[in-house]
Amino acid sequence: MKIGFIGLGIMGKPMAKNLLRAGYDLMVSSSNRAAPELVEAGAKSASNAEIGEACDVVFTMVPNSPQVKAVMLGEDGVAAHMRPGSVFIDMSSINPVASKEIAAEVAKKSIEMLDAPVSGGEPKAIDGTLSFMVGGRQEVFDRCRPLLEAMGSSVIRCGGVGAGNTTKLANQIIVACNIQALVEALTLAQKAGVDPELVFQAVKGGLAGSTVMDAKAPMMIAGDDRPGFRIDLHIKDLNNALDCAHAVGAPVPMTAEVQEILQWLHNHECGQKDHSAIFLYYKYLCRAI
Repeated sequence: MKIGFIGLGIMGKPMAKNLLRAGYDLMVSSSNRAAPELVEAGAKSASNAEIGEACDVVFTMVPNSPQVKAVMLGEDGVAAHMRPGSVFIDMSSINPVASKEIAAEVAKKSIEMLDAPVSGGEPKAIDGTLSFMVGGRQEVFDRCRPLLEAMGSSVIRCGGVGAGNTTKLANQIIVACNIQALVEALTLAQKAGVDPELVFQAVKGGLAGSTVMDAKAPMMIAGDDRPGFRIDLHIKDLNNALDCAHAVGAPVPMTAEVQEILQWLHNHECGQKDHSAIFLYYKYLCRAI
């Protein structure tokens, strides 16, 4: 089986490396600046058209739906070169409505599609323990599951095309609100004269403990805002979540609140920082009072 991979950023590059480690024959987009590093690891470099022509499965891992549509459906897009019966797996986090639109277009060429966004950030992309939330036909999912398992420790089919990204939006709501609650709790501790590190150690094993807490509390306490998942990308995800919620009539007031905080940070030149940098907003509030 020959695999194509387009989108070699913070997440895509280590994910592609894990496919190589699993022994897959991998082609990567020659237009990406990370391509030489992947070639050194064993991949082949090719144009997007060549990837479409040669590959049985094509992965994309790009920022948002306009980029997915441009790569797949734009002028001389990959889909125009893919063979009938081949599979397109989009691992980007996009609006589920867009996933369904793209699936409908590639289906006209007899190309199958899965939407398979991930959770876990850069550390889990590196060690191959991402969580995949997948939408698409059961038969296609079953056929492609080993590929996803080469990059993740949890691979769950959530329904038809679009269900993967709906689940990812739910995930991003939980992560964002969890980070905000964690920052508020650690800010309370600090203002009350209790060491936030000791608070973290005391509560992480109880009901309040979470993967988000384990990953982000040490960063907040150390003042480390290096990006594992950038604020601007989380803004994009929550915009998609709000759009979807408005379309289906779901009330999401907490999501709207944390989105405003992230937008404030973006407007203060923090968009490329890690989403745990919400702590900078609370530092600003504490200084402003």
